[in-house]
Amino acid sequence: MMKSSLFKGKNVCIVGLGKSGVASSVALVAEGARVFLTEKRPRREVSEWLSRLPKNVTVETGGHRFLQRDWDMVILSPGVPRVLAASFERKGTPVWGEMELGYRILTRKNRWPERVAGVTGTNGKTTTTALLGHIFKTAGAPTVVAGNIGAPLCGLLSRIRRDTALVLEISSYQLETVDDFRVDVGIVMNVTPDHLGRHKTMRGYAEAKGRLFRHQDARSGAVLNYEDRWCRWIGKNHPRPLWFSSRRSLRNGFYFSGERIVSSWGGSRKTWPRPPYLPGLHNVENTLAAVACARFLGVPAPSIGKAIRSFRGVEHRLEDVRTLGGVRYINDSKATNVDSTLVALKSMTRPVHLILGGEDKGFPYTPLRPWLKKRAVQVFLIGDASRKIGRDLKGSVPIIPCETLERAVHRAREQARPGEVVLLSPACASFDQFKNFEHRGHRFKELVNAL
Repeated sequence: MMKSSLFKGKNVCIVGLGKSGVASSVALVAEGARVFLTEKRPRREVSEWLSRLPKNVTVETGGHRFLQRDWDMVILSPGVPRVLAASFERKGTPVWGEMELGYRILTRKNRWPERVAGVTGTNGKTTTTALLGHIFKTAGAPTVVAGNIGAPLCGLLSRIRRDTALVLEISSYQLETVDDFRVDVGIVMNVTPDHLGRHKTMRGYAEAKGRLFRHQDARSGAVLNYEDRWCRWIGKNHPRPLWFSSRRSLRNGFYFSGERIVSSWGGSRKTWPRPPYLPGLHNVENTLAAVACARFLGVPAPSIGKAIRSFRGVEHRLEDVRTLGGVRYINDSKATNVDSTLVALKSMTRPVHLILGGEDKGFPYTPLRPWLKKRAVQVFLIGDASRKIGRDLKGSVPIIPCETLERAVHRAREQARPGEVVLLSPACASFDQFKNFEHRGHRFKELVNAL
């Protein structure tokens, strides 16, 4: 018998308006809660999100005065650090994120799926999540892909049943606010410097990623990158680590050898071709992780092979936009940190005209210097971080300040030659000039397609 709602008649405060805040509001109203939402931005900046809220949600904007009241429950959006609600936790008030909220609703209705995969990591998690979802769909399973990749979990609750294959992309911010939430298989792609303004240290960042495995047991799986030191650190405390490597053979794991994806796990050896539409060694790692998870969850090997051969990649991640006059234009707007841009540069086989810049995240850009010398013709700078990037990269390749994406695309068009690449891979957040990286990527494609 389905349990009664945990939320009916409760006063719940949601902190932060956006995709997660809206999805949490809709889910809680449907559960019978009295919902209040607080957002620090002024009303004029969030009017689009306000229009998506249920009419009976009480909203304040321009500050967090609601946090001075008592609540039965507090729900934090991913951009809101858990420390903001520390006073509520000290009083015993439940403080969750949207992912935990969705888990609680589905488990109380006995609809949490029997196959759940969670994917996290600094880089590669979106492609891995999308590929894993494609594998399940190719195998004929009813599949829902949600989380940081697009639609929040709470926005897709009506589609999820016990027999659903649920694949979730989960950021470190989302993992900060999970408590009872659990997955059958967790994947950590890598842990490299990012979000240290929030997590303070690399160990703190790795610990946030490791929260993915808090409620796993000996029947659960942890898919981890053997070549990443923080993944090895996380794997020390897991009863069932499942390793993958793009650089070496593994006696009991998944690895890349002779242009093949190889499984030497489970007492048998199986191989698949590398993905034809995903260039670069980083995409081999994404494929290894997705295949390891799929095999652990019982997907037949032929279905995996068919999915690998047909998967076309993810929007805004090394996405081919068009070829014009022999020049290839690539949208890698999802590269919001230096490591992501390094991955993109390493995957290029033609000379690159690179568009860099946006909102600075507090890290040096100097690690780009050796690969710019190997791959780049020149760099076009945009956004608030332009001066810092220019200082860090001075003397490596010619650097052209452009301020805006529009100017950068047109300058690149003037200077790129047949056989070369114009690559948007900013190594920065997008919020100085755009709503998010998707908005930046869509604008890049609009500009390129208008040339």
